[in-house]
Amino acid sequence: MTRPIIALAMGDPAGISPELTARLLALDNVVSKARIVVIGDRRVLDDGARVAAVKLDLISAPPDADLSKEERAPVFIDLGHLDPASVARSTATAEGGRFALANYRQALTMARDGRADAVCFTPFNKNAMRLAHPVYDDEISFSADVVGLDGPASEFNVLEGLWNARVTSHIPLAEVAAHITRERVLRALRLTDASMQTAGFQRPRIAVAGLNPHAGDGGNFGQEEIDAIGPAVVEAAAGGIATEGPFPADTVFLRAKGGAFDAVLTMYHDQGQIAMKLMGFDRGVTLLGGFPFPICTPAHGTAYDIAGKGIAGVGAARAAILLAAEMAQKQRRI
Repeated sequence: MTRPIIALAMGDPAGISPELTARLLALDNVVSKARIVVIGDRRVLDDGARVAAVKLDLISAPPDADLSKEERAPVFIDLGHLDPASVARSTATAEGGRFALANYRQALTMARDGRADAVCFTPFNKNAMRLAHPVYDDEISFSADVVGLDGPASEFNVLEGLWNARVTSHIPLAEVAAHITRERVLRALRLTDASMQTAGFQRPRIAVAGLNPHAGDGGNFGQEEIDAIGPAVVEAAAGGIATEGPFPADTVFLRAKGGAFDAVLTMYHDQGQIAMKLMGFDRGVTLLGGFPFPICTPAHGTAYDIAGKGIAGVGAARAAILLAAEMAQKQRRI
């Protein structure tokens, strides 16, 4: 079977994205798994290659090229839209946000139109994105707009086979409890189950975390587990999803890490992110689920503090590419 085509969008130019992109293209165990099409500005990539101390062998192609038969070296689509001399390293700017969004839009468009099997991107900076696009909320809403997605979508964090899903994501913590409803928890469980099956799990085992300390302690510390989370778990299980809970959030990841579960559904962003990043900050992947093709990125950020020093680890970015390639191959077989 031919290797899947992955559209790789260069991320924030002021962070480690240029050097990460260059390092990825120099890894034999990455380019052997996928036909990578990089989107960005060649001058920015060349500067990243200089920082990373790697040499690149790339084929140039226009944005509308048919790459379905290209089996040689990775391809570069040069949008020619950013001079690296104008980039203020380690600084979020509207110019950097426009660069990353233009690259990402091109990658999404390629996958939407069937010219790529998956999308990856090196880290974005949300502040830069909002400076460039003030109505920008996050990658999910932007991706849905470009792709034309009507159904539910969510971020998943993946670390060596263990998944973390969430009911709420990029909202203030003060608003989380109001968003924990039976309907939202059930929708998250169904999306998690479907996304994991697409990734190759036959019947993923999903643990559900409570919102409150000790999962509410029978109502002593809150009612969300009784009124919303528990009933959603019961309904999902009755519908064939392998799920249990709610469990206290401070111990459920220990059980999952020990092999009892394939995924943990958490109630808010940091409830799961802290656990996953402690277990493997340099290896974790963020997957956008609910889309008709895989979208993956390293779970870490732009690392402004080490940008340009040539010390950025490529582990999470490599894992993102390999997960996208694996999922794309499995979707081809469905």
